[in-house]
Formats: sequence, structure tokens, C-alpha cells
Amino acid sequence: MATSNSRKQIILELSIQVSLDGLSFCTLNSAENEVVHFKKIRFPQQLDPVKLLAEIQKVYAEETSIAEASQVKLIFDNALYSLVPANLFKEENASDYLKFNTKILKTDFIAHEEIGNTGIINVYIPYTNIINFFFEKFGEFEYHHLNTVLVENLLALPKADRPQIFAHLKNKQFDLVVIENGELLLCNSFSFTEKEDFLYYILFTAEQLNLNPESFRLILLGAISKASPLFKIAFEYIKHIELLETDFSFKKEKELSGLNELEEYVLIKNLGVNQRGN
Repeated sequence: MATSNSRKQIILELSIQVSLDGLSFCTLNSAENEVVHFKKIRFPQQLDPVKLLAEIQKVYAEETSIAEASQVKLIFDNALYSLVPANLFKEENASDYLKFNTKILKTDFIAHEEIGNTGIINVYIPYTNIINFFFEKFGEFEYHHLNTVLVENLLALPKADRPQIFAHLKNKQFDLVVIENGELLLCNSFSFTEKEDFLYYILFTAEQLNLNPESFRLILLGAISKASPLFKIAFEYIKHIELLETDFSFKKEKELSGLNELEEYVLIKNLGVNQRGN
């Protein structure tokens, strides 16, 4: 039994995405390249980091696939970030890059990481209580900001012949990533209530970057479908619009056939040994 359990721990890899309004996780049997467990939890309202940790502790106690994982990759999904060119970044001034659009507390821990080999540094605030919890349970583990994983994978897509605006939809929030000629022009996050707000932020961003709605491609991913009111209103004003085509090669257990790969794009991309070139 000890040998069997040890072998099982070696091959189970966990990707978990945490935000103040929910969390999701999936477990990969890396030896078989098979996703064997997935769960998504939405909270009725946003929590603070203390209550969020309590929810994670509850899930950890209930879900054996988490406790049995031998590798953990944690994603922080929040708007507490700023992108900085690497040649301008100084670690000792990390808080200065955030203070103009984020309320920073003296107790906040500020992390930073390069987005692939782009020469762009993502400076962000993770939740230290959650880092400490996973360190206590698993020892050393990886953690990243959601937009580090998102932008790195979008930049890895084949270059297009026109500017691309990617909108990554979540619960009344979305991340906007603009890429032209394989270069990142912008990454920002927005909160919205009405579908008109969603459209406004896209068109306003395009206007600021001198991008023509007749020319650029709008590519949607995350919690979105062609039946969504967000897709429909964008379709009325933007000529080239589509859903992102996912390219996952993982197998899935039969009971996971309902896993929405477009919605969980970042969560799944976070899996796989050296998948992001790290």
C-alpha cells in the first residue's frame, strides 16, 4: 500500500485558481496525461482573503485529490497587478508600480514575475495567508498571477495578420489583452454590470490604440459562448469576432466530459510539466 500511494502522489498534479468570488481546480495524472478531477465553486458574494482561506481549507478536507497531489500550481485571480517593462523594473520600488491603481497596505506582500521571455514584469499582490497554507501542506510549490499565465499562452499562439483583442470573461469581470505582430500592446482588467459596459470598454480600448473595429479580431474566451448576450452585442459592432479555439491534448475521465475547456482555459493551461516553458 505504501508503494502504491507513493506512486500515486508522484503522478498527480494540481492546478488551482483562487479569486475572492470563487475557486476552481483540476487534477492531472501526468503519467497518463489525463485530467481526473475538476471542481468549480462560486461564492454568493465576494469574500475577503481570510474567509477565502476558510473555503479552501474546507475543500482541502473534503477533496482527496487535492491532498494527494505531489505538484501544486496556484493561480491568483485578482485585479491587483501592473505590468512593467523589465528594463524599468526595480524590485525595491515594486509597490510604486501598484500604488496608482491599487490600495496597498503596509502588510501586503508584493510579488513579481516575468511573462515568458517578453521582457515584461507582472507586479502583483498575492494572498499570503493562502500561500502559507499551501506551503504548510505541500512544501515548495509554484504560484502565478492569472494574467501571467493568460498573456504568456496568448502570445504563444500563431501570429495573426491583424491586431487581436482577447477578452477573457469571468463573473462580471474580464481581462483584456491586445496583441499585434506578436507583441503585447495592453493588458488590463475591467468590472462591468451591463453588456453595454463590456462593449464600451472594448471599443474605448481599441480607440485609444487606434484600432479599427472593421479590422481587428476580437477573440473571446472564459465564461462565454455564442449564445451569450455579450457575444451578440459585440457581434453587432465588431466585424471579426470569434471564440478562441482551444488546443488541449489532455485526456479526460468520462465523468469530466462537462468540463468547459474554454471557460477553464487558464486553469488547464497551468497544468503540464514545462508547458509554459518554465
